[in-house]
Amino acid sequence: MEAIRPVRRTLLRDRAYEAIRDAIVAGEIEPGAVVRDADLADRLGLSRAPVREAFARLLDEGLLESKPQSYTRVTPVVAADVRDAAAVVAAMHELAVRTAVPLLLPVHLDALRDANLRFAAAVREGDVDAALRADDELHDVLVHVAGNRAAAATIARYTPLIRRLERRRFGEGGSCRSAGLHDRLIDACGDGDTDEAVRVTAEIWRALEELADVVDP
Repeated sequence: MEAIRPVRRTLLRDRAYEAIRDAIVAGEIEPGAVVRDADLADRLGLSRAPVREAFARLLDEGLLESKPQSYTRVTPVVAADVRDAAAVVAAMHELAVRTAVPLLLPVHLDALRDANLRFAAAVREGDVDAALRADDELHDVLVHVAGNRAAAATIARYTPLIRRLERRRFGEGGSCRSAGLHDRLIDACGDGDTDEAVRVTAEIWRALEELADVVDP
């Protein structure tokens, strides 16, 4: 029965990491909340080992903080940390766009347009989850085409810090980024205008750095 193989331990670790990360970003586990590996392992239907490994990764990425022999808890949303993360993510997206634009095919442009249509619809409906998901999918097209694995890994690492603030801001009555900026980005990509695509990308992510100013120090 070659199709039946043991599930790799790394997959369980990744499953635990993604579930806990997403719960933190969504605010289901709030800033300051103490987290326990046994509790989360039980909720996820996993052993404690992959949850501990997930904790180690989340500590390294700044979503958890720990005091030895005392607690592990969700970090607060800190303006300086969000600004730093946004600056790094912006630089990686600009790099990806500069690389990707000359390589884009019609299928990629269609994927960009489709993601932006879903983004705009979600914004109109006030569906923050769908809006952020579509936003990620739009930018991921360019990151994927660029093929820079280091840039992609950096974006994946630091974007959750930014998303936490975006979700909180939207919940307080703020608005999602404009689909119009995405339209400008897509137009530049379609025209093969790399410099304009990079300029619009910088504008998109600069808005997220400025969003950090609403967070109390």
